[in-house]
Amino acid sequence: MQQLTGLDSSFLNMETPTTYGHVSGLAIFDPSTAAEPVTLERLKELLEERMHLVPMYRRRLVEIPLGLDHPYWIEDPDFDIDFHVRHIAVPPPGTPRQLADLVARIVARPLDRSRPLWELYMIEGLQDGYVAQLTKIHHCAIDGVSGAEILTTLLDLTPEPRKVDPPRRGWRPEPEPTQIEMLARTAWTLIGTPRKVWRLQRQAIRYLPELAQSLGFGSLPGQEWIDRIFRRRPTPMLSEAATKAPRMSFNGRITPHRRWSYGSVSLDEVKEIKDKLGVTVNDVVMALCGGALRRYLLGLGELPADPLVAMVPVSVRSEEHSGTFGNQVSAMSASLHTHVDDPVERLKRIHESMRVAKEQHQALPATLLQDFAQFAPPAVAARAARVIARATVSNWVDPPFNVVISNVPGPQFPLYAVGARMVGNYPVSAINDGVGLNITVMSYNGSVDFGLLSCRELVTDIWDVMDHIRDSLLELKEAAKAI
Repeated sequence: MQQLTGLDSSFLNMETPTTYGHVSGLAIFDPSTAAEPVTLERLKELLEERMHLVPMYRRRLVEIPLGLDHPYWIEDPDFDIDFHVRHIAVPPPGTPRQLADLVARIVARPLDRSRPLWELYMIEGLQDGYVAQLTKIHHCAIDGVSGAEILTTLLDLTPEPRKVDPPRRGWRPEPEPTQIEMLARTAWTLIGTPRKVWRLQRQAIRYLPELAQSLGFGSLPGQEWIDRIFRRRPTPMLSEAATKAPRMSFNGRITPHRRWSYGSVSLDEVKEIKDKLGVTVNDVVMALCGGALRRYLLGLGELPADPLVAMVPVSVRSEEHSGTFGNQVSAMSASLHTHVDDPVERLKRIHESMRVAKEQHQALPATLLQDFAQFAPPAVAARAARVIARATVSNWVDPPFNVVISNVPGPQFPLYAVGARMVGNYPVSAINDGVGLNITVMSYNGSVDFGLLSCRELVTDIWDVMDHIRDSLLELKEAAKAI
């Protein structure tokens, strides 16, 4: 048995009838490179051969009675791969929009917590004879970086699948513990909690100003006194990094329904802009998203005078966490400067916002957010999460940010599944009340692959936003050439 961390549990606690805690990825393959037909049976054989490399695929949750402590993973005694691997097709002619609609319907269904928290769909009927794999897995088990590691574990560098050594010892299922056993474990865990909580409280107070500004809440009352007590330098105001987020139409209460779109731009073109203007690849990606949202809101007549603010997940995964799963993430917020018309000026301001946000974030202990989550009982944390979300969508408090933008680096070489070459890898992330739009980006083999998820009722046409991302790239290229 292995207990989930507080941060892992938070992705379980966030779930409601309209909010789901799983994330997904759509990989599209060209089967013409495979020596044999790409079939569901071959895919299942490969998964079963490599299942020991992804141990979470055979683990399921065991909840603590009354939500008194974080759940545990056990090796599922009833594991059945046929429940998790499924076969489906899009109707002719198999266009990208038809595929996206199918993906949106699949990701709008919660995972069954009585089984290991993942599903894989083999999707046929795509244009050009392509096939796709939609992998759906709960965020409590992975973050973006560990998800990318799973991808490279299950795929190959050549059309010929590599030989994988069998595990040193065979897989052993675990019997499900009784509620009495789980309560006994909880009692033992809680013995040492008060001392740990005291240390965390002291650390939290010390870093509260940086934490608040990093998450977009601005300065705090009494901040000067905190600086004096802990003999710290005064905390700088993040006027560039954490401006107040305006309330937008997609910052409302979400429904169970989803829209999803996807597309790619050239990584070489992104790097060309990066080199020309002296910024980072991530700065350019943020600028493409900011430019796209500016165009989208102008088309609706809703562009606010104040700039939109993005929440940016940050990996705190160190080398010692390499090859492990679960979540090693933190977050920061930065302005998208959507009020700026000139694309180059907007990019330069985003670069400065991200620089200041990173400095502020680096002033925090890497695991502070994870430590916060560790000591909140799941039942209390779940209720608190719902109260905060309701306060945001009910206009009781202003949203700390408008949109989530996540950028995960991926392999820059071709990968294969049962001989078929992967031609695109598009993320499908998650949304929640108050933040009905998520843009997640993964780079792969010379491309920057975007996946845009929204609430169906809050964003009229998510494909418009993807088109505007491409337009923003062209706009930035032309503007950079003129310098």
